[in-house]
Amino acid sequence: MSRPSAGPFIMARPWLKKWVQPLSNWYNNAAGYRQLGLKVDDLIPEENDVVQLALKRLPPKEAYDRVWRLRRALQCSVAHQLLPKEEWTKPEEDERYLSPIIQEIESELKEREDLEAMVLSKRKQNAKEAGAGH
Repeated sequence: MSRPSAGPFIMARPWLKKWVQPLSNWYNNAAGYRQLGLKVDDLIPEENDVVQLALKRLPPKEAYDRVWRLRRALQCSVAHQLLPKEEWTKPEEDERYLSPIIQEIESELKEREDLEAMVLSKRKQNAKEAGAGH
């Protein structure tokens, strides 16, 4: 699920952020999901096992809000209409609520994989240590 991102690189350089931020804002507005009342993490495909697990870990209120936003957006799509402008998702409300959980699950899976791949071997005792124990 995780993919390389230029975000941290850009955010660490104020001059670059200043140049890219207007382009980013334009792109997010042009994408159209905010006009349907959606947040950016509502667009993550659910077919992935990691995403399914992340959805199960969402707090009940956030899970309910997600389903409500998706149903409202579907209804708007079927009717070929956008929400009234006062109901659009505002940029400050468009926060990532699912991505941090997905990253946490991916790190847990990586850690589990590393632990399962670990090979344990008995430590050999030196002759001095073996003799000192008697």
